Amino acid sequence: MSISKLHHFVNRQATLRPDSTAVVMRSEHLTYRDLEVQSDKLATLLSKAGCKHGDRVALLLPKEPQTLICMLAVMKCGAAYVPLDITNPAERVSKMISRSEPRIILAHSKSEKLLQNILNYLPATNIPLVGWMEEGQPNLSGFTVAFNRDDMQTVNLVDYEPDTNPDATAHILFTSGSTGIPKGVMVTHSNVITFVKWATAYFGMNAYDRVSGHAPLHFDLSTFDIYGAFASGAQLHMAPPDIGIIPNQIAAFMEHSELTQWFSVPSLLSYMARFDAVHHNAMPHMTRLLWCGEVFPTSALRYWMERLPHVEFTNLYGPTETTIASSYHTVPAIPKTDDEEVPIGQPCAGEDLLILNDRLKPVPDGEIGDLYIKGVGLTKGYWRDQEKTDEVFRKVREDRNGHSLIYKTGDLARKGSDGLVYYHGREDYQVKTRGYRVELGEVENGLLRIPGIKECAVVPYQSNGMDAKAIGAILVMHEDYQNPDLIKMRKDLSEFVPSYALPAKWLELNEMPRNANGKIDRKSLIMQIENHVPVSHS
Repeated sequence: MSISKLHHFVNRQATLRPDSTAVVMRSEHLTYRDLEVQSDKLATLLSKAGCKHGDRVALLLPKEPQTLICMLAVMKCGAAYVPLDITNPAERVSKMISRSEPRIILAHSKSEKLLQNILNYLPATNIPLVGWMEEGQPNLSGFTVAFNRDDMQTVNLVDYEPDTNPDATAHILFTSGSTGIPKGVMVTHSNVITFVKWATAYFGMNAYDRVSGHAPLHFDLSTFDIYGAFASGAQLHMAPPDIGIIPNQIAAFMEHSELTQWFSVPSLLSYMARFDAVHHNAMPHMTRLLWCGEVFPTSALRYWMERLPHVEFTNLYGPTETTIASSYHTVPAIPKTDDEEVPIGQPCAGEDLLILNDRLKPVPDGEIGDLYIKGVGLTKGYWRDQEKTDEVFRKVREDRNGHSLIYKTGDLARKGSDGLVYYHGREDYQVKTRGYRVELGEVENGLLRIPGIKECAVVPYQSNGMDAKAIGAILVMHEDYQNPDLIKMRKDLSEFVPSYALPAKWLELNEMPRNANGKIDRKSLIMQIENHVPVSHS
């Protein structure tokens, strides 16, 4: 069958290999038939509740196989799913719900308290319906429950109006916003399908693969885990959230699941290397290890390559706005030293990496410039935010492939003499930590809402060992708030920003250092926070 929508991958596998295992999480196993049948039933319930083409459905659900069924069902209705992090503060989640205006929120007992708290921030005139993804009725006030999981067992299936538009939005992924309001990236079916077709061919994925699912479902790395597995008829092994980043437990999960492919952010792999969690010649079934989202320190990469000589290692690069990844580089041999640069490589099929100056002209090879991306991976921009879309999606002269937009990544790069592209950091105050993109301005806005803080700055710094960038907070307090309880402040800040955006180091100063033009001297602050011994948060 022709693949124009992401759920068509599952439909095809349900026809070819209905009884093959599709998803595994602990003792739970779902076949491709299970995914197809159950998502059909839920799609019917969504349709009967008024969900139609162009609508949004928010997923306030834990990471588990049932959530994948919800994703498929939403797309079968012609709608777009909006996966949300149920560990985020209620106020932050409410901003994403207010921005995306979902017709329905699919929720679960694990998000019941959060859902109830969100109601405090939503306008009374625009409260979405709730689909309860468990048996029985929830104890909710202020919401109308359209259906629950019991109804999936008795619903009569309906025929759906075919929707074959590959440029329709499949999902909206929220990223950090500098003003404190998260930005929703509109990712189309075509965006994902194009990348998945290239990647499954390049990596040689097939029905015998056992693919990792470590990333949270609201994180774009999970998109390739899910649809790469489904496109190949492979097994997706979802890492339980409770093993988190515990090095030995992650290694045991990789080994026990007999994974053939692992995909995660480098900070996790670096953390495992620091604790020496990988034995020599471990994970004999593994054939490829992929990373994306931040720089992988060469020292940690060498550690992994030395211990898993049978594995192929590939660096993928690309922001959410360009769909999963836009470039790749498979490391040909173990780097000789810890200082050896690992490139972000060359463009994936249908994409191009452009290194330009401030006049949008190419810089000479070897010189550092602004990194732009062009091609099939570019998303439709930010949901209902044309101003921010226009800031980073720039119009240029249309090329022979019909592409007239380029995306400004905010990263700096150069092209080496080997023809490969090398990353040279950020040009702004946006950083990546643990694979998540964090706008430092959003964290600063959150800090300024805490009583007693007169002035603050949030800066990235290089932490010890093989970790990537971390975040530090520098505070100037009002006179009546001297010697603040920094541990309590960290807890207060967690009400406004997600856990991964919480600063790892806190420093109180009498005044901010400033440069000649009166601006805060952030370079000085970075040096101070790097040398500062952090307060224990245990």
